[in-house]
Amino acid sequence: MTRFEGRDLTCQRGQRQVFTGLGFALPPGGTLLLTGPNGSGKSSLLRVMAGLLRPVAGQLTWAGQNVAEDPESHNARVHYLGHQDAVKPVLTAAENLTFWAGLRGYPGADTLQALKRFGLAHLAEVPGRMLSAGQKRRLALARLLVSPAELWLLDEPSVGLDDASLDSLGAEIARHLSGGGRIVAATHVRLPIEDAEALPLDEFTGGAPLEMAW
Repeated sequence: MTRFEGRDLTCQRGQRQVFTGLGFALPPGGTLLLTGPNGSGKSSLLRVMAGLLRPVAGQLTWAGQNVAEDPESHNARVHYLGHQDAVKPVLTAAENLTFWAGLRGYPGADTLQALKRFGLAHLAEVPGRMLSAGQKRRLALARLLVSPAELWLLDEPSVGLDDASLDSLGAEIARHLSGGGRIVAATHVRLPIEDAEALPLDEFTGGAPLEMAW
């Protein structure tokens, strides 16, 4: 079975050690929920998993291969959705999705269908600057549909969503997992995900500051 694994990971931001000795294993169709108080390292771990932040110690592997040995392949299998919705204010909702799809190599993606699945089809021609916070979040989530990736890394994906939008997110999560996709999500609230494994990051905090390894 092809697993995405972390082994003895240590992360440091500035002079502060965020977590140490952290490990996980995520099989196809699996979900990992990152829990813990603010500052426990949920966002930092997602950035490590995405290849945006290098761990001080430990390694990430995919099917047993260190992802650092082939970062391009890892980038292609990852879709990272951070705190910022990254909606370009001068582009319409549809143009925003077209831009992101093209950037990730999917210029022919069905942007209208993606908007429809998140209840945004009627706002396709509305500029990003005119969208509400919740609408911008749904537009950011719609990027997951126009540029497919096996591993979704989601940082507080339900922020700003109403009940109907949360249901839409749940439907897309279920569809992704049923196709063998994987999800790692950082959250403070309930997410519409069944049979998810929790990873409490506060169990891996503490310790003295470390010297950077690069």
